[in-house]
Amino acid sequence: MTAVAHQSGFRGLRAVAGVFALSLAGLAVNTAAYAGAHTGAKAADIVDTAVAAGSFTTLVAAIKAAGLVDALKAPGPLTVYAPTDAAFAKLPAGTLDDLLKPANKDKLKSILLYHVVSGKVMSTDLKGTVKPATLEGQTLTIVASASGVTVNGAKVEKADIGTSNGVIHVIDTVLLPPAKAGM
Repeated sequence: MTAVAHQSGFRGLRAVAGVFALSLAGLAVNTAAYAGAHTGAKAADIVDTAVAAGSFTTLVAAIKAAGLVDALKAPGPLTVYAPTDAAFAKLPAGTLDDLLKPANKDKLKSILLYHVVSGKVMSTDLKGTVKPATLEGQTLTIVASASGVTVNGAKVEKADIGTSNGVIHVIDTVLLPPAKAGM
């Protein structure tokens, strides 16, 4: 191998290592935001934690459209089963756009409140099947088993993200209240 080819190979290796290091740094920053970690400061509330995570932009937009920001910033405690942007993307085409229209504010609010339970429910509090009432008024079916936790069949992808006013559990599906399941 010539000296030029050898040096070029090292540059390529350094470039790959640099990209890898930046990826790890980005992952570390995103993980800290996702978990709501703050150094020396009080934990952020539910809304600010969701904003900082970066994977709940659709949920945050829906919370704003439904006029629920103040309710989810209140002292609580509240437990939120938070669907990711990918979960919202699984809705039928046009559903989200329709829900975000001002004329459908009450319907959107009802769907979002179906994701919220009064009190701080940590994953360690769950045993077997529980049916907590949501702020929407109906109950959820939460099943804790050796294979994980589900909420109405939606998989909990990440549990126990602590906030100043409760806890967030990340889910992979948007939950629809039974009366609205046929939308």
